[in-house]
Amino acid sequence: MLDFSSIGEFSRTNCVSICGFLVPANLLATIAAIALSALGRPSSQVLRIASVGSMLAVIMILHVYTWFAVGVVMAPTYILLCLAITCCICNLGAVIVHYKYPGVKLVIGDG
Repeated sequence: MLDFSSIGEFSRTNCVSICGFLVPANLLATIAAIALSALGRPSSQVLRIASVGSMLAVIMILHVYTWFAVGVVMAPTYILLCLAITCCICNLGAVIVHYKYPGVKLVIGDG
């Protein structure tokens, strides 16, 4: 059976490791989704990387909520929460822009 208290304790105990992985991975996945959308790559690639980025952001939100559950209300928790929400919005925006303007590409150089 799934024990949420032990999952929360694991999340809080290994906070530095979890954040050390999630923050850069989340930023890289979100930047990749925006770049793939701007370069006009196929929809499957944009959707795949945007869903990975959103999944990482949701994991970060759940990690922050484990801290809120025990009453830790500090600047880093709000900063990480805002980062995760911003990455979710950017990933969603990259997918929407890609589907709304499928033929538009970002022109770099003389193109």
